[in-house]
Amino acid sequence: MVFSGLSVLVIEDVADDGEVIRVVARTRGGLIPCPVCGVLTGKVHGYHVRTVADVPVDGRKVLARVRVRRLACPVPGCPRQTYREQVPALIQRLQRRTTRPTPQVSEIVKKSCGRAACRLTRLPATPLSYATSLHLLRRIPTPTLRVPQVIGVDDFALPRRHRYATIIIDTETGEHIDALPDREAATWEARLRGKNEVEAVCRDGSATHAEAIRRALPDAVQASDR
Repeated sequence: MVFSGLSVLVIEDVADDGEVIRVVARTRGGLIPCPVCGVLTGKVHGYHVRTVADVPVDGRKVLARVRVRRLACPVPGCPRQTYREQVPALIQRLQRRTTRPTPQVSEIVKKSCGRAACRLTRLPATPLSYATSLHLLRRIPTPTLRVPQVIGVDDFALPRRHRYATIIIDTETGEHIDALPDREAATWEARLRGKNEVEAVCRDGSATHAEAIRRALPDAVQASDR
């Protein structure tokens, strides 16, 4: 029940070392296709042991030592004479952890990034290095954002009274959409042009914003200081 997520493996032993729970397992065998020619084979050339971290149990780190086979391709002349067995449902190639903690760790990395993620991942006993957290962050797919129907726009100072930027939000959900590097009409107009789904724009009393909205979205309703 505790290690049901490792059901694709054969668990041979579980040892409690206090702060770390160690699991000894092996693959179930069977025929595996050659990654080059695709011919199925179960001929074993040798064995390798992979040590990967799994989801924590009772706040303690779980390490799984998984024995995988190195198979020999039966096709003469195949460029890949031997190849290591993979467990794609559980362990990705070149990874030091199973796929099970990836959703939770990815959420931590997405919210905090960099060194902060390194510190936070120690709490659920799934520690990551700084480089690994950035690598994981780059692998998270960029979400597809819908074009809102009602947006809000306002400028703010960076730093105060010296340089200004513009923030855009979805006024229906309060979600942040974008931040423009300045408050110039040309920048704001270029950002809005083609966004015909926008039906209304809430803005301050700036004549610059009003003119940019009028040129980019002539059919949109403008609500001032709402």
